[in-house]
Amino acid sequence: DLRGLSIRLQMSNTFYESAGQNWFNLDNVYIHYNWTHEAAFNATDVYAPSTNSYHCQHVSSLQKYDTLLVPSANTDHAASWHITFTDFQIQAFNVQSSKFAAASDCATFFTPAILMGLITSLILLLVLAYALHMVVHLKHIDRYEENKTTVYFPRSTENYIYISKLFVYISHY
Repeated sequence: DLRGLSIRLQMSNTFYESAGQNWFNLDNVYIHYNWTHEAAFNATDVYAPSTNSYHCQHVSSLQKYDTLLVPSANTDHAASWHITFTDFQIQAFNVQSSKFAAASDCATFFTPAILMGLITSLILLLVLAYALHMVVHLKHIDRYEENKTTVYFPRSTENYIYISKLFVYISHY
């Protein structure tokens, strides 16, 4: 029976000089059930510029969804609650025309797939650079032959006769 369930969000708005603008934070999430059971969760990782909204596919107390809701105290009843907001979007300040502003998404830039793609690309670039380095430093075979001295055999009939006798001598064996 969810008729006795009440969820309260506590948010703050802070000006950061380094960013030069206001940012809102979702500080706490309070759950009341039949006004007897209360659970409090810290949600300090849910923040966005005040001019934007915040969007996340899962805001949860479960570890499989990157725990964004942490029980505020061990003595609290929050440990017995598991909360997951699916397709969560919130905007606390500067709401105009009852629509969300541009969303600041919780997804990180370096997801495991993107990180593995970058590492693979880096390895391939290193292999390509090494191959190009090897091709550039190849020596042409003619360069080695230019430095060799040529052997000159003078053409005289005496050498031909001597050689022909040598062949005859070898052929008799």
